[in-house]
Amino acid sequence: MQISGSTVLLTGASGGLGQAIARALARSGASLVLTARRTDVLQRLATELGARSLAVDLAIPAEVDRLPSEAGEVDILVANAALPASGTLESFSVEEIDRALSVNLRAPIVLARALVPPMVARGSGHLLFMSSLAGKASTAGAALYNASKYGLRGFASGLRADLHATGVGVSTVFPGFIRGAGMFADSGAKLPPGVGTRSPEDVAKAVLEAIERNRAELDVAPLALRATAAFAGLAPELAASLARRLGAERVASELAAGQRDKR
Repeated sequence: MQISGSTVLLTGASGGLGQAIARALARSGASLVLTARRTDVLQRLATELGARSLAVDLAIPAEVDRLPSEAGEVDILVANAALPASGTLESFSVEEIDRALSVNLRAPIVLARALVPPMVARGSGHLLFMSSLAGKASTAGAALYNASKYGLRGFASGLRADLHATGVGVSTVFPGFIRGAGMFADSGAKLPPGVGTRSPEDVAKAVLEAIERNRAELDVAPLALRATAAFAGLAPELAASLARRLGAERVASELAAGQRDKR
C-alpha cells in the first residue's frame, strides 16, 4: 500500500506513540485524520501536520459508530488507541473492564467492519492494528491487557486471511517496552538490568514498513525480548517461572501503580 497520497485514520493520536506515528505518516505524504480524547494535544498536533482532527472517546459505542462517516473515505486505518489495563483482575471494576475491552478490542473491530467494505470495493486499502508483545506472551499483573492484545492479534490474523487477494492488507505491530513515550514510559516502572527498550520512532518506522510491504506481523523490541516472547509461546509455564525470578512481578506492580489513573 502506498502511503503517499493516501488518507489515513489514526486513533490514539494524542499519545506519545500516536504522535510519533502521525509525524512519520505525514513525512511519508499521508493525508491524516487524527482522533483522540485529549483535544488540546490533538488540535496542536493537527495544526502542526496540517491534519483533520476528530475528538472521539472510543469507549463510547455511539462515538465509534459515528467516526467512519465523519472521517470520510479512508485508505488506511491505524488502530493505535489503547488503555493500559494493568493490574490484577480484582482491582478493576466491571465498568473499568468494559472500558478497557471497548477501547482495546471492540473499537478496532467495529472500525474495521465499517471500513473494509469500501476498501474491498476499491480493491485497495490497509488496516494496521497496534497490539503488544503482551499479545504474544502473558505476564503477571496484566491479565486484562493480555486478553485485549491477544484478542486483537487473533482478529487481525483472521481478517487478513479473509481479505486475501482482495487488495486490502492487514498488519499487526507488537511493541515491547518503549522508552521516552507511551504506556510503559509514562508509568515510571523500572525494568530489570539487561531488558532493552525501543523508541517511539522505532514503532513509527515499523508501522510504515508494515503498511508499505503488507507485513502480517512486526515486533518492535530487542532480539532478546522477542526471543523471550517466542519462548513463552512454546513453554508458557517455564517462561513464567523465569520471569518471576527476573523480577516480573515487581515490574507489573510498578506498572499497575503508575497506570492506575488511566483506566
